[in-house]
Amino acid sequence: MQRYLVMVMRNARFDPAAVQPHRDFLEGLRAGGRLELSGGFADGTGGAYLLFAEDLAQAMATVHADPAYVSGGWDFTVHEWHAR
Repeated sequence: MQRYLVMVMRNARFDPAAVQPHRDFLEGLRAGGRLELSGGFADGTGGAYLLFAEDLAQAMATVHADPAYVSGGWDFTVHEWHAR
């Protein structure tokens, strides 16, 4: 399994109603052993999460299922991360 850093930044289409479904999604990933860390930025502009996936395609498929992504209210960037 590889680690993928998912950066999530709110955009002009941000809808606060998508926040709880996004959090629930992350908790499901955590319960399934696919999420190492997650959290919001102190300034409220977005957040990040550290995802485990077999490859970039699997990481992207997971991100595309995130309600925050589906809502269109956040911009996502995904990077394979070689943490030490």
